Amino acid sequence: MNMQSDFSAAPPPGCPAHGSGGRVPLYGPEFAADPGAYYAYMRSYGAAAPVELSPGVDATLITDYSAALQLLQNPDTFRKDSRRWREYNEGKVSRDNPVVPLLEYRPNCMFTDGAEHMRLRQAVTDSLARIDAHRLSRHVERVADYLMDQFISRGSADLLNDYAKLLPLFVFNELFGCPAEIGDRVIFGISGIFDGINAEKANEVLAQSVGELVALKRRQPGEDVTSWLMQHHAQLNDEEMVHQLVLLLGSGAEPQRNLIANALLLLLSDERYAGAGLLVEDAIDDVLWNSPPMANYAPHYPVSDVDFAGTRLRAGDLVLISIAAANTDPALSTSRQQLSKRAHLAWSAGPHACPAKDTSQLIGVVAIEKLLNQLPDIELAVPESSLTWRPGPFNRGLSSLPARFTPIHTDKQPVSRQEIPTGDHRTRTQNKHEKGGLWSSFLSWWRA
Repeated sequence: MNMQSDFSAAPPPGCPAHGSGGRVPLYGPEFAADPGAYYAYMRSYGAAAPVELSPGVDATLITDYSAALQLLQNPDTFRKDSRRWREYNEGKVSRDNPVVPLLEYRPNCMFTDGAEHMRLRQAVTDSLARIDAHRLSRHVERVADYLMDQFISRGSADLLNDYAKLLPLFVFNELFGCPAEIGDRVIFGISGIFDGINAEKANEVLAQSVGELVALKRRQPGEDVTSWLMQHHAQLNDEEMVHQLVLLLGSGAEPQRNLIANALLLLLSDERYAGAGLLVEDAIDDVLWNSPPMANYAPHYPVSDVDFAGTRLRAGDLVLISIAAANTDPALSTSRQQLSKRAHLAWSAGPHACPAKDTSQLIGVVAIEKLLNQLPDIELAVPESSLTWRPGPFNRGLSSLPARFTPIHTDKQPVSRQEIPTGDHRTRTQNKHEKGGLWSSFLSWWRA
């Protein structure tokens, strides 16, 4: 897919905006199949394009690298607090719209501004800074070993659903100190929200389980991010704790799984990586530039009516950054080689830049290297052209990534996957014969 197409291109076939000059839809299988063609067309509007994130949800999408950087670094003009979202406040966007959960206000460091944002973000960055890189690497390797044990003797695997999707969830459960029963429901909650499977129930389960984790760590602190966040001098209350943890767990899991899977796809399909010259770090940088896990996000709202990037924006308009389009801005084509390897916008920029980029990079590198070292002859099991991408305006993620390799027979038996408990806590704990979920299975495997 050529993501740096001619910006004078016509609307892609099947695009409802074709010939109408209307809003460009960022949902549906057509956009997921070839977003590059859509970005190329949107550049005909200039640096900012009118888009529709979901039926009835209008936004302005910044596709120009310089304009995106200018917006991200201008908190006086553009704010993050989505209580400013005018069309939502006016009732033009319904609360049950599928994109609202990732846009509506929560009292966390992503959706706050000014002093409150600084207080919450400092607590998050200081707590994440306490993660020991060597300990994290060892844990990623343990999780990778466990997940590979489930399919290594088969000679085939879905590297997305059997590996890249589960590994971040398991790693985060460890980082945040989740015991088995709470960790099972955290995995259920995050998976359900992003997969759109019973999302309302999943969101409820995630909030309840994180609330229980906060209560547990108040009584029994440990050497984990939850406890460090709780002990920070910012003195987060229980509600603030829950919202920071839901943000960190949710916003970490989805991009991390896409980063790992998208990099594996590149490594298994791009001839440049067949030799010995390029490293896993190079593939990850390539993905962050050209196929970023969060393709369109960073919602902002103008404080007042403003002319920006050649477009008149009203106060409270929803404005998003197209990280994918900005990174592949044709204006950068001659200067990308001179730019820093990290000059891409995949980690965002400005006061709301991702605070966990080093942790995410480490998890991705270790997870991919472990897999490739264990399965040196692994290859795609289907043509690259037959792979499908999950629809949606925000993420760039595969639906599956089938691969094959020479089976490796071991004495270890795969762990049968159990149902993840989601019912009432008292009922679960009273039923001592109840089976555990994915996290419980891993902990049992590790302790064996």
